[in-house]
Amino acid sequence: MNESKLSELLTQVSEGKLPPDQALERLRTLPFAEAGQVLADTHRVIRQGFPEAVYAEGKTLAQTSDALTALVAAHGCALATRVSTNTAALLLQRFPTGSYDGVSRLYRIGQMERSSSSPSVTVVCAGTSDLPVAEEAAQTLEFAGVRVNRLSDVGVAGLHRLLNRLEDLRSAGLIIAVAGMEGALPSVLGGLVAAPVIAVPTSVGYGANLNGISALLSMLNSCASGLTVVNIDNGFGAAIAAIRMLRLNAVA
Repeated sequence: MNESKLSELLTQVSEGKLPPDQALERLRTLPFAEAGQVLADTHRVIRQGFPEAVYAEGKTLAQTSDALTALVAAHGCALATRVSTNTAALLLQRFPTGSYDGVSRLYRIGQMERSSSSPSVTVVCAGTSDLPVAEEAAQTLEFAGVRVNRLSDVGVAGLHRLLNRLEDLRSAGLIIAVAGMEGALPSVLGGLVAAPVIAVPTSVGYGANLNGISALLSMLNSCASGLTVVNIDNGFGAAIAAIRMLRLNAVA
């Protein structure tokens, strides 16, 4: 159940079209639904604007499947992150309407309602090695009904590639910048555009990259004021941060 459906339910009760006991029965799944070993947070979409996503890495097939079943029953759609190829093949047998993307490792069943008034988000990635994280962000946004523009392979090692897209970047309402190595791309973007920039460090890089720690520290120490930084390889977290910002803008 999402916010609009909850509002509709309350309206039906207030207008006498639905008896209170029937409405109560529909609300019994809030705030969570029990499914096997999983307690699915079916109330999260009402609180935060985005339903609970299933982090599949480390979970058994049964745990992932049970969680998806509960979330689809509650919302009509569901998203799982960090899904392996083997798990995805089995999920496709259980949820044939779902779809799997091997780059982002996202498994999606349906999607949320698309907002025609919400501005698009531009997802920029420094190199093609960063694409798995960038696509996790981009496709999470698309699951949420947000329009996405993609700019790939525009890292600062060839700055002219980025400057060639400066007009597109300055027209963006919000930017997610994904980079590994020394993580310089978000700082450069932060100095070129007025839109909020969400920086995502990746674990891409040679030894001194320290599995993304160097990129993370570079972004945290950026001289481009106001940069927002999420955790290493956390494309999903960047997408949720963007969705929260978009909702705040819609309310304002």
